[in-house]
Amino acid sequence: MPIPHPIRLVAAALLTGALLSGCASNRTDDRPGGAAPADGTLSASTSAPASLTVPPGGGAPADTRSVNDPLEPLNRGIFWFNEAVDTVLIRPLAVIYKTVLPDPVQVGVRNVLQNLRAPLDLTNQLLQGDWDGAGTVTQRFVINSTVGLAGLIDVAAKNGLPYEYESFDQTLAVWGLPEGPYLVLPLLGPSSLRDGPALFAETLADPWNNYANNTGEEWFPYVRYGLAAVDTRAGYIDVIDDLKANSFDYYAAMRSLYRQRRDNWIRDGAPAPDQYPDIPDYED
Repeated sequence: MPIPHPIRLVAAALLTGALLSGCASNRTDDRPGGAAPADGTLSASTSAPASLTVPPGGGAPADTRSVNDPLEPLNRGIFWFNEAVDTVLIRPLAVIYKTVLPDPVQVGVRNVLQNLRAPLDLTNQLLQGDWDGAGTVTQRFVINSTVGLAGLIDVAAKNGLPYEYESFDQTLAVWGLPEGPYLVLPLLGPSSLRDGPALFAETLADPWNNYANNTGEEWFPYVRYGLAAVDTRAGYIDVIDDLKANSFDYYAAMRSLYRQRRDNWIRDGAPAPDQYPDIPDYED
């Protein structure tokens, strides 16, 4: 008996999971050609951006907001389960991937995965009322799908149309829905009460996954999300190793970095609002 469609897609999405147990970063990507996260996963950079770097000596980056982690004991257990999966399976595959494939091939894979996200990115831009962003996504998809050989080459970025990752979580945030408590999902890693359901909805709404299901190409989501997981994790090998070695509390560090990353995406890279009002200068 075939696996029901929604469950099958969620199972495919789980292949991206272990990378999220440790990966968190700004959208800037130092890898060749990697200016944005592939396929909705995290940006795969080889060095942590300054704004997200854990201070030497080990603690998590300062986070002035409430921790908002009422399920911390459970979350920590799931976090370390994810770490075990990463250690045994995902990281070794990522090392092989990074070692065997030349950089141009890795860039091409990442470009194709980003191009496949265009329908979801466009939907979210429209739902957020970002008409300029929607126009950019449309132009990118047309250019890269044709001149860029089905997205293999990011011709659009070379012509002033950079990639911008958009998700349902960002859309809900723009609509004013609070983030909710912090969660760690099995295999899917750091999340929140808003982000988790948004990820589920996004997986089900993806037109490529639905097309593959309706045409008997059930293998496609597995290959797509599996490639996204390994490609992204490959870019985080050094970052995660350094973070583990330098963090007093690795779990807390990743929780803080996850929130910084999500906040940065939601603000589209704009500076965070001041938390304290300016104090006027008074002259005698």
